[in-house]
Amino acid sequence: MKDPIVQAGALVLRQKAKPVAKKDIASPTIQKIIAHMKKALSCEDFGVAIAAPQIGEPLRMFVIAGKAFLTDEDKKAFEEDKHTKREVPPDLVFINPELTRLSRKQKEMSEGCLSVRGKYGTVMRREKATVKALNETGKPFVYHGSGLIAHIFQHEYDHLDGILYTDKAVKLEEDQDLKSARKKLKEKHHV
Repeated sequence: MKDPIVQAGALVLRQKAKPVAKKDIASPTIQKIIAHMKKALSCEDFGVAIAAPQIGEPLRMFVIAGKAFLTDEDKKAFEEDKHTKREVPPDLVFINPELTRLSRKQKEMSEGCLSVRGKYGTVMRREKATVKALNETGKPFVYHGSGLIAHIFQHEYDHLDGILYTDKAVKLEEDQDLKSARKKLKEKHHV
């Protein structure tokens, strides 16, 4: 089966994505692209976000999976008690996002990418980030993220500028499994 996610080497991943006109957000074309992004992301066990260029659309949009907004405590409770119905937050769509604030403090973080399968690495990222964007109905909003969410904002924003995390990685490891890759990175580089 063909991978619905564009892989490294494709030109669209290296282009600067174009903004979406506010009047076009409600159009069937843009709504279909958003639905395609959500569907592609939902099929990925470990994916937490996807940018439009990753499905071949050079537009300034990304989607973060609702599961990424669960705290570690939420995730643990969710895993331990499968009988209790817990709501996973909805996926969040960011159209024409702008990084408006980044903390000075940085942290080396493990990273992978749906468009760079089988590789993982560590990248220096800001610990906090604020994004201003339009949602899937065209309404403006601001989101202040820290930890994983700030990390995702920066990774996805890079996609919109034609940058892959491998361009910024301080260490890279080939592996099909993130846990295994993290262990190798720590052993090799004494992190």
